[in-house]
Amino acid sequence: MVSDTRTAREIFAELMNNPARRKFGFGQKLAIVNVDVQQAYTRTDLFRTAYETDPNQIAYINRISALARSKGMPVIWSQVAYKADGSDAGVWGTRTDTEDSLQNIKYGSDRHLLDPRCDVGPDDLQFTKRMPSAFFETLLASYLVWHRVDTVVVTGGSTSGCVRATAVDALSHGYRAIVPIETTADKHESYHFANLTDLQIKYADVEPVQTVIDWLEAR
Repeated sequence: MVSDTRTAREIFAELMNNPARRKFGFGQKLAIVNVDVQQAYTRTDLFRTAYETDPNQIAYINRISALARSKGMPVIWSQVAYKADGSDAGVWGTRTDTEDSLQNIKYGSDRHLLDPRCDVGPDDLQFTKRMPSAFFETLLASYLVWHRVDTVVVTGGSTSGCVRATAVDALSHGYRAIVPIETTADKHESYHFANLTDLQIKYADVEPVQTVIDWLEAR
């Protein structure tokens, strides 16, 4: 195991600046999967569980979502929430039990709601999930098959949690996975950049959001 004094941010920057960085690339049709852009995680003015990495995160998510829609490509929004007793969170909901705990995000609560800054289209798919990946026990995989998607662009939060889990599952389902840097967020820069690094090395193309914008505009 290598041990040095570089920060997670510095390691990520070095990786991204490597001209030999290999990529999966885009396929023929993408879907934008916006993971848990909900108030529990975005409204730093309301909830202690919220966080912000790039202040323009949601604006970027809205832009690539609008572009995808204009090209006839699917846009999906996931949220996380649980029933009143929280028992459908399973073992994931057993570590803590405070008002901020995961299993205490209740259906229809303010924490469950998408951030009001999100521009959701009338034909976008929305669903509530229980576990980190937007693929786990949801309709997402069959929806992507129906729409003949071969590339999944994953945005949202957290980078180290549900974004990572969704990107890894996208690859596992046979999709090209792309994670636009500015559209993801986490509680601490170490978690954020360490997971972007690992995603780029193993599971996804981690790219500036402009790369996705350019690809969509060229369609």
